[in-house]
Amino acid sequence: MPSQFFGLNIAYTGLLGANAGLNTTANNISNAETEGYSRQEVNQVAAAAIRTFTTYGCAGAGVDVLTIERIHDDFYDNKYWANNSRVGEFNMKQYYMTQIEDYFKDDDTTEGFTTVFNKMMDALQEVKKNPASDSTKAQFVGLADNLTQYFNNMAVNMELVQKDVNAEIKVKVDAINSLADEIAALNKQINVIELSGSRANELRDRRALLVDDLSKIVSVEVGEYPIVDSNDPTRETGGNQYIIKIAGGHMLVDTDESKNLKCIAREDYEKVNQTDIDGLYDVYWISNKTTEDVGDKFNLYNPLLGGDLMGLVQMRDGNNGENFRGTIETVGAADMTTGKQTVTVSTDLDYLMDLDKSNMSDNGGIIALGNQEFYYDSWTYSYDATTNKCTYEFVVNTKRTGEVVTGNKQGKEAEIGNVVKYQGIPYYQQQMNEWVRIFSNAVNSILRSGYTSDGKAGMLMFTGDEPTTNSQINVTKEYNDELGNNITATIKDTDDSYYRVTAKNFTVHQSLINNSNLLATKKDSAEGSDDYSLVADFINMTNDSDIASYRGAATCEFLTCMLSDVALNGNRAQTFYDNYDNIGKSINNQRIAISGVDTDDEAVNLVKYQNAYTLASKMIQTLTEVYDRLILQTGV
Repeated sequence: MPSQFFGLNIAYTGLLGANAGLNTTANNISNAETEGYSRQEVNQVAAAAIRTFTTYGCAGAGVDVLTIERIHDDFYDNKYWANNSRVGEFNMKQYYMTQIEDYFKDDDTTEGFTTVFNKMMDALQEVKKNPASDSTKAQFVGLADNLTQYFNNMAVNMELVQKDVNAEIKVKVDAINSLADEIAALNKQINVIELSGSRANELRDRRALLVDDLSKIVSVEVGEYPIVDSNDPTRETGGNQYIIKIAGGHMLVDTDESKNLKCIAREDYEKVNQTDIDGLYDVYWISNKTTEDVGDKFNLYNPLLGGDLMGLVQMRDGNNGENFRGTIETVGAADMTTGKQTVTVSTDLDYLMDLDKSNMSDNGGIIALGNQEFYYDSWTYSYDATTNKCTYEFVVNTKRTGEVVTGNKQGKEAEIGNVVKYQGIPYYQQQMNEWVRIFSNAVNSILRSGYTSDGKAGMLMFTGDEPTTNSQINVTKEYNDELGNNITATIKDTDDSYYRVTAKNFTVHQSLINNSNLLATKKDSAEGSDDYSLVADFINMTNDSDIASYRGAATCEFLTCMLSDVALNGNRAQTFYDNYDNIGKSINNQRIAISGVDTDDEAVNLVKYQNAYTLASKMIQTLTEVYDRLILQTGV
């Protein structure tokens, strides 16, 4: 049978329960605007009844406060994190595509390609009117030089964008490391608290907020599993194993342990594209946090990478899927003295059969031969028009890898770089290089076939600056004729071919700048100085895609072709970003509807718990008066 003072204890538990409710409500109201905070709720049940061995059976024992739980739904978290990864990806693409679009702008405020090109062609029309005039030819040559400077500046601008993207990749990798370490530390704190039977609500909110940030940088998969007693698998200890995997399954956090990544800049002999800046980062897993030794390479080209990192990598390395790929034809014997070995690779890809489209490194790089990586120092391009066969002979540096290419590699695949099916910086650089090479070849072919106004043989007009000297490339090795048709040719990457002319080093031959009278204007040396037949061919060439074609259009339509790519990619990035951002806001609203604080509801709870507290207090007061009368006024 319960004590005579049992009712006082019942009222006391009611007072404690109401007090817990008031405190929890106060905490909810205080954090109504706190980012990531989940509404908390008191979980209370009736206390275990006491057997009284009377006719009415058991006596109620009041109320027990079991826990204070955060109201949260992991389902909406997972939906939000999956969508947030897409938001991050297209946010990066949208941001940098806007920059690229600004660089290609041609309007009243910015002189772009069309304006510069038209000014040059207008000056050429003046040369046609008076081909013997020194001043008109000098003006034309000066405006042609402006065209080359436009491409020089554009190439540098693209390099600056690539440099910014590369630096931001390192920032994002550092952020992943920081978030992983902080989440692991929180996991340890949460388990310490929850193993004692309490709930670490605020720490769980903080952890979910960090995963929100992480999911925007890279795709995440999150799992939480109860830790059971090893001696009794049916008994949960109260602790949990919290796992975060990134990029489609790579372990980043396992409860209180985290893995880190490290950015390592490529050496100058590890370039992938001819136009890549030095020091692009590859990312590796750190095998030892103390010494920062690196382990396996982290695959930045994983289609499940997601987030800011995926958008940045595609902007930095996007080649529209046009990397070097072929089949190993022959493997030469390795020279152990020099460490050199030749490997011949055949390819039937259109963009590799035409060196105008090539963006292969001119300073060596890494080539995968049968899924094994080797360093190569140089390459030689060969095309046979009779068989329509294109091969590349690579000089492999076996000393760098410490291994030779074995004969069993024959017939296997060879690849340089990765397929990145996005039009990023390498793609736009390659497109500018292609136009420069096609245009230079067409112009030079016309001018070399004619004569100056005073009967001297014509010379080339456009060329490229040597990268390390003050000299210019004497473009003599040609692999395309003026109609853009392939001819039989063998070209080394160091030869004076149009492959070495790029948007960055594109220039007018110094001899023409010094003496514009060297500009050829007529086809027949016997004709008078007023003959402009060669100038007319020059003008026709820029408008005739049958003479010189860039992407099926005349060379004067370069900007139209480029803007179609830039505008399409920019609009697509903006559209997808807006769509995923709106979806993210909708999912977040659903999360808030469940776990967010509604001040109106909390006001109702405040009144409810206040009334409960008041009633429990009155109950205690009433019982106090009863006990006072019973003990003091009825005692003997």
